Amino acid sequence: MSEEPKSLDELAAEGDEFEQEANEANAETIAALTAERDEFKDRFMRAVADAENARKRGERDRREAEQYGGSKLARDLLPVYDNMQRAIEAISEDQREAQAALIEGIELTMRALINVFEKHGISRIAPEVGERFDPQQHEAMFEAPVPGTKAGEIIQVSGHGFFLHDRLLRPAQVGVSSMPAS
Repeated sequence: MSEEPKSLDELAAEGDEFEQEANEANAETIAALTAERDEFKDRFMRAVADAENARKRGERDRREAEQYGGSKLARDLLPVYDNMQRAIEAISEDQREAQAALIEGIELTMRALINVFEKHGISRIAPEVGERFDPQQHEAMFEAPVPGTKAGEIIQVSGHGFFLHDRLLRPAQVGVSSMPAS
């Protein structure tokens, strides 16, 4: 059995068929490679964005640790300030004359403590009687109706408050008027 030689038209048709199959295979390969490339590009872009976000978060955390890392120590020092403030306020004129050197030492220590606070970004909240109560900075220790005042006015300051940079360490402790509007 011998095969007859193929005609030129049959060979051309087979060639066209082979070329079409090859093109279809190439198109499938190209589509698969394009999809894979797009997936890798998407994953790469996400990884770059994650790395950038991690860098920014790390930088923000570092800045916050630098600024607010000492907040626990600062809170622990506030009672020292309070005690020294009470001691200075309790000094009478007679004691001031009799113990001038000791009292000057206490006042110098208090100024040194305040300077250290300022150096580290700790600022004092010192409300005055008659100011408006601000719940963001003050803690109402009591309310009392005091004639000649308006409701919400500070009528007594019990203790100073403090900020560490822009964060509240401790609110100022105040008494507030509850005088009804008449």
